[in-house]
Amino acid sequence: MSSEPAPQTPTTTPGDRPLVSVVMPILDEERHLEDAVAMVLRQDWPGPLEVVLAMGPSRDRTDDVAARLAAADDRVRLVPNPTGRTPEALNAALGAARGEVVVRVDGHAEIPDDYVSTAVAVLEATGADNVGGTMDAQGRSPFERAVAAAMRSPLGVGSSRFHTGGGSGPVDTVYLGCFRRSALDRVGGYDPRFTRTQDWELNHRIRATGGTVWFTPDLVVTYRPRSGFGALARQYRDYGRWRRVVASTHDGTLNPRYLAPPAMVVGTSAATLLGLVWPPALVVPAAYLLAVAAGGVAITAGEPARTRLLAGPVLATMHWSWGWGFLTSRPRRLLGR
Repeated sequence: MSSEPAPQTPTTTPGDRPLVSVVMPILDEERHLEDAVAMVLRQDWPGPLEVVLAMGPSRDRTDDVAARLAAADDRVRLVPNPTGRTPEALNAALGAARGEVVVRVDGHAEIPDDYVSTAVAVLEATGADNVGGTMDAQGRSPFERAVAAAMRSPLGVGSSRFHTGGGSGPVDTVYLGCFRRSALDRVGGYDPRFTRTQDWELNHRIRATGGTVWFTPDLVVTYRPRSGFGALARQYRDYGRWRRVVASTHDGTLNPRYLAPPAMVVGTSAATLLGLVWPPALVVPAAYLLAVAAGGVAITAGEPARTRLLAGPVLATMHWSWGWGFLTSRPRRLLGR
């Protein structure tokens, strides 16, 4: 696999507290970067910690902010990522990281002060190769709040525990992740071909080589949803496209949950066309619209009226965009790119 991170010698301290390397892919994060790095630097982790920022070609003042942060604290280091792509940013950061434990954090993530110490404790207690928690979607505007509710509900994203919560235990994948460096070296880091779903694909290879990926509800990262229908549609279209790429690359990775959105797109589209000549068929798209409208109201209980009205269209956008992306995906072309 190309762009494989160079193996590093794990660093430990006399107190047997491993050095933790927090790796962050950075691109156009002028607004959020200072706060995100500050949240990492004020972690209550009692051992040594470093932050490696993989700097893409930002179009705002992100580079200036990063340079100032690195000058102010020698725990912050910068590495270049000329392509700006997330998997290559992560591999560049891994190549420079010196820690025995590697924690991935995004440039606009909001993590609690005990995030690293909790993650390392669970990693050590379970013997897992990767530990992660809940992607806690929280919106500010009525639209973002509707998206957040959909992302926390099985109606929007299925049964993934990192979205909907649940008990601790082995899972297919987790949000972000706290890794043993030895596991990342074993599988060769992130596959640079995967513009999206690189986390799921990496965790699949960790599990395929005998490792365990562990979910714990004790880890919570605040996630800020997209702020408009266009951005949301593009996000979920890309998720669907790249899920099909994963399925084409790794046999046995599809399940009914992933096939539900494309099946819905095909079924409702066919029934709508058939309804033009045989009206009873229109009951299928009508039932779907009624279901997402009622579901949207149900998952936004207690929210303002505008958020509750937006939730149905948000659910439909997520379903249709994911399904359409899956159906129109061209795995060979995407991997070649």
